[in-house]
Amino acid sequence: MITVKNALERVLESVSPLGIERLDILSAQGKILGEDICSQRSIPPKDNSAMDGYALRAEDTRGASRENPVVLRVIEDIPAGYLARKSVGRGEASRIMTGAFLPEGSDSILRVEDTEKDGDRVKIFVEVSKGQDVRFCGEDVKEGEKVLTKGTLIRPAEIGMLASLGRSIVSVRQSPLVAVLSTGDELVDIDGDVSQGKIVSSNSYSLAAQIAECGASVLQVGIAKDTREDLREKFEACMRADIVISSGGVSVGDYDFVKDVISSLGAIDFWRVAMRPGRPLAFGKLGSKFLFGLPGNPVSAMVSFEQFVRPAILKMAGHRNIFRGTIRAAMQQTIKKNTGLTYFLRGIINEEDGRYTVRTTGEQGSGILKSMVLANCLIILPEEISVANEGDEVLVQVLDPGFGMRPDPGF
Repeated sequence: MITVKNALERVLESVSPLGIERLDILSAQGKILGEDICSQRSIPPKDNSAMDGYALRAEDTRGASRENPVVLRVIEDIPAGYLARKSVGRGEASRIMTGAFLPEGSDSILRVEDTEKDGDRVKIFVEVSKGQDVRFCGEDVKEGEKVLTKGTLIRPAEIGMLASLGRSIVSVRQSPLVAVLSTGDELVDIDGDVSQGKIVSSNSYSLAAQIAECGASVLQVGIAKDTREDLREKFEACMRADIVISSGGVSVGDYDFVKDVISSLGAIDFWRVAMRPGRPLAFGKLGSKFLFGLPGNPVSAMVSFEQFVRPAILKMAGHRNIFRGTIRAAMQQTIKKNTGLTYFLRGIINEEDGRYTVRTTGEQGSGILKSMVLANCLIILPEEISVANEGDEVLVQVLDPGFGMRPDPGF
């Protein structure tokens, strides 16, 4: 049996990022950029107006006030998306809309609220400084500038930038295809008959959802019976994926044939980890593909996935940040544990008066899936301690992406 730290090191030393593919930018969201992006244009391409108003020469507004307005002649209107036909000379102004390019001769914009239209004239009530309310050429992006760097996570802002640069197709890191196989004669699918001692294979769905949350694709292989023949057939069907996840059949029962079948098709690196829940966990190769043999209990499978499979998937997809966020929180109860095992307890974290507190969700049995439903974090108690007392600060792994969100804006 190896430690959690050692097991994680061995997993991450084994996996490496996948290759590059080209996708349309909307399909690239959540993926890792596989190339540097340099702009072939300036954004904006020319000086333009930051608001509706008048394009003019700042020097023509000197001394303007409400009591003593400056009067300029309006020579044309310039809507956004249209080019000016006339240059602005001394004593002249052009009516301009937000985003329209500045006409020749002008150097500033005066907002319409500080003016009063009078036929083909406009009264100016304030002085303007040169360059006021002008968006200058290249203010956002300069031609030739490296705008996005290889290895960047593509979010909505990056997609908007790619669109601005005219890039409809982009190179990204491939995300792995992950096969999911549940094992056990006791299992039926979601709509199966559970009246004869059978149970629904919930792992098939919770694991598939965890995989999808990582941005990877899921290959559902179904349920394998507790025979070497059926297990071998199903595992062979999994081998077109980049990663294979099985649940069940990795403990020491008489019908736990999974390790034997894996060994015949590949090799097992380790199969027991000093953790609770999730001690019976196998990692190795199925042919050339990575294999995680997770426990059959629903909570054990999900917790093991979070600690080992999730970081492996994200690393293969090219991510740099591959671990859940952690914070320190004060225990609201006392927990006793066995030394030599790292505990991952399902917990509920709250913020109280600027301080984080955490408590368990209740019963922590590895078959109590409701404890995961209630949890927004995992409380991590290291192997060397035997008790975490009420008030002790502990490390908490945050599971809920909505943690910290609120019903009001906070301002």
